[in-house]
Amino acid sequence: MVGSFLRGLIVLIAILIFTAVGAVVLFSDPDITDLELAAKYATPPSQFVTLPSGAKVHYRDQGQRNGPALVLLHSSNASLHTWEPWVAQIGDQFRMISLDLPSHGLTGAVPGDDYSQEGMTQFVDEFTKTMGIERFALAGNSMGGGIAARFAIQHPERLTHLILVDAGGMPTALPRDPGWGFTLARIPLLNYVFLYISPRAIFEDGLTKAFVDDTLVTPDMINRYWQLNRKIGTRAATLKRFQAPYDTLVQDNAAKITTPTLILWGELDTLTPQDMGQAYNAAIKGSKLVIFKNTGHLPMEEVPEQSARILREFLSPTPVQ
Repeated sequence: MVGSFLRGLIVLIAILIFTAVGAVVLFSDPDITDLELAAKYATPPSQFVTLPSGAKVHYRDQGQRNGPALVLLHSSNASLHTWEPWVAQIGDQFRMISLDLPSHGLTGAVPGDDYSQEGMTQFVDEFTKTMGIERFALAGNSMGGGIAARFAIQHPERLTHLILVDAGGMPTALPRDPGWGFTLARIPLLNYVFLYISPRAIFEDGLTKAFVDDTLVTPDMINRYWQLNRKIGTRAATLKRFQAPYDTLVQDNAAKITTPTLILWGELDTLTPQDMGQAYNAAIKGSKLVIFKNTGHLPMEEVPEQSARILREFLSPTPVQ
């Protein structure tokens, strides 16, 4: 009786394994090579620089070359392309340096495989020093905002201004709806499926959650996210990033930020709800919080003219009286 049960259990397990393997083979989305992606997403003004650590960074250095420098850090699973609307709006006055962070875009996996918030902060420090940018304004959206805030805590002497755009790093008491891709990516064991299967629908769902105006979510935008996240090595790096323990350094030390700070937030953001922006504003002395009505997680893309106008005013030197 016991023997029959064990044999049946073994057969069932074997069937489940073969079914899972078959599903992976049938529905898997293949990796995409660097050359294929670069041909599509690294056209001018894109450039690459190799850091002392060995990481090859995809970046863009645009706008007014002799203007004040503004370094731009994108959100989770995004790329430097998210900042192009701001480049178009204020590049006439400022030097705009955007980059793909580790495990993202055309930078992808990096030597050392450190995708923690601390590792990302060290990466930004190394990149800016390699580029010869000693003092600069730093803007970050979502994940990039948390990294920017941490940079301001650890390297205040290097910053002229800090801009937090729907930034991560602070707690929220409001319900969050980041989309089912982010949700599944944080479920242990199940998230290993994403090493092989990355449905385009996941990125479409996440983007429509990020925007209030869904007409801004174009097929080209969805394809860009879907394809760049399948760069060789990126899915393994992304899995490691999502497996990293939650880091509380920013929320524990935000009150120590002394850099002049502008906080921009979408009123209807469901990924990083607006009480996180209010928490930043309460913690950082002298900061300014601006909330955009009927706007989601990406104000620089959803309300580029309005958000860039406020940013220009914040970064511009005070007129002589």
